[in-house]
Amino acid sequence: MRITVSVNGQPHTRDVEPRLLLVHFLRDELGLTGTHWGCDTSNCGVCTVQLDGVPVKSCTVLAVMADGHEVTTVEGLERDGELDAVQKGFVECHGLQCGFCTPGMLLTARRLLDTVPDPDEGQIREAISGQLCRCTGYENIVRSIRWAAAAEGEARR
Repeated sequence: MRITVSVNGQPHTRDVEPRLLLVHFLRDELGLTGTHWGCDTSNCGVCTVQLDGVPVKSCTVLAVMADGHEVTTVEGLERDGELDAVQKGFVECHGLQCGFCTPGMLLTARRLLDTVPDPDEGQIREAISGQLCRCTGYENIVRSIRWAAAAEGEARR
């Protein structure tokens, strides 16, 4: 099947097998390896991307389902060489260790801050509840997202 998917603002047209998963389209067809592939059962969340601004687990979405839609990967978060606030927060607050879950966490956090600009700890924990991190106790991840929310709040003033 021929599909055209806008990925990080750039249109990509490819002929794909109807059963090709979005995670493999992004990694193998487009070379965007920031989207990780973990459990293949949608349990871990490391493959999370945004589809039309909504976090989805790309191991459960067929590439043909993204035809005509906008996909944002971790590579699309930075703009003009400037890291997104959630990326900066993860750096400032040590929100990552091995980094395997980080792309999915970042995209989920970005959506949260786009919809709830000043989330409390409970809202953050609920938002990232579909993401597994085997390295941390989530404290630094929550702190990183709070840092990003505060930085964006300051920028709006």
